[in-house]
Amino acid sequence: SKSTDSECLQNCGSSLLRSNSWASVGGKRPFDPNIIRWEEVSIEAGRMTGIVDRAEERKTLLEVEHLNVSFRTMNGVVHAVRDVSFHLDQGETLAVVGESGCGKTVMIKSLLRLHDKTNAQIAPGSRILFEGRDIGEMNKKELMELRGNEIAMIFQDSQTSLNPTTQVGKQIEEALLIHKKLPKEACRKRVLELLKMVEMPDAEARMKAYPHQLSGGMRQRAMIAMALACEPKVLLADEPTTALDVTIQAQLMDLLVDLKKKLNMSIILVTHDLSVVRDFADRIQVVYAGQIVERGTTKEIMERPKHPYTMALLQAMPDSYMQTKSRLQTIGGTPPDLRLPLECCPFAARCRYCMNICKRKKPELTDISQTQSARCFLLDERAPRMKELEAMAGKTKDSVNDKIKENAKNNAKENAGESAGQKAPGTENPQKNDIDWEKR
Repeated sequence: SKSTDSECLQNCGSSLLRSNSWASVGGKRPFDPNIIRWEEVSIEAGRMTGIVDRAEERKTLLEVEHLNVSFRTMNGVVHAVRDVSFHLDQGETLAVVGESGCGKTVMIKSLLRLHDKTNAQIAPGSRILFEGRDIGEMNKKELMELRGNEIAMIFQDSQTSLNPTTQVGKQIEEALLIHKKLPKEACRKRVLELLKMVEMPDAEARMKAYPHQLSGGMRQRAMIAMALACEPKVLLADEPTTALDVTIQAQLMDLLVDLKKKLNMSIILVTHDLSVVRDFADRIQVVYAGQIVERGTTKEIMERPKHPYTMALLQAMPDSYMQTKSRLQTIGGTPPDLRLPLECCPFAARCRYCMNICKRKKPELTDISQTQSARCFLLDERAPRMKELEAMAGKTKDSVNDKIKENAKNNAKENAGESAGQKAPGTENPQKNDIDWEKR
């Protein structure tokens, strides 16, 4: 009772350390609310002991606001990324997931302005801020200083990303020579350290090897060493485990986890495999047709998904805990044509829960919690419950496919009518009505 508040907090932190009871912190353990809130004690004690950092003290490194990216082709303009906004905090891992062709790679390449200017365009109004600096306004010299030094990237295909005519060691040296201005001998020592750090077998011999002399896993380790040469603050990993067997995938993901802790990096991981990010990412954002359709913490996305596309991705993922043999769910149909304006829900034609309003209007991101949001009309209070929709859509694979085919036929009819100058069904009266919220 004679102790000061500071001493009480330090004693509290010490007792927590001795009892290893940090899992019970956060208001779950009984404490007298009239004296002080338990979670305030635990946070303050954690800060004093150096174990817990306040969430609000985490620094935001990267902010993307209203990013729109398009490509000019012979068949028209492809709108690959549409009004995407997100942020990345220091020491955080953000996973970007979605099927092939949804715009994931285009999105992260835009962060370093790596697209060819002859046919690619980042629309005016798009902002990419790194530590407060607008990457879109940087000149060529500033971009050269940024790329590889502060923001580095592991490209998807190591076979085509590495120069086949140059030894692996010399390719890694290049970043050190440009950004760190190290002498040749110091560069070689640093390259050897990097290859050992990424657990390259017989690192000294691999320095003199050419890319074709390395296995897929070794080439990917070389790519990781090259990206980490200057110890960047942000690492962009574009499907780093593609075309590798499961064992090598696990080794590389464990390696990235260890390197992230050692270097205090932030990582944006691009993948189409949700099983890869389950134990790796802090937050997940799901991308479909160039838009973010759902975002949230890993626990929220994996355990409580709200968007039908996220649910479908999870149902298509093999589960090692399955007790009975059964067919994996598939997502029927094809993604929409990104040359066309998306004035409705882009997933409507493939969605088993599609309602009339999904074909007429584009849903906005709806906040579910402080960390989770989704772009779906099912979150509206007027929408029928999911169980009712499942009963109407049917639970068998055949009924789902039939529903997808029916939606596709209806889409074709509506598109044909609109192209002929006719109004699509239901657009005559723009007022909201109960028909909009009926199952299609």
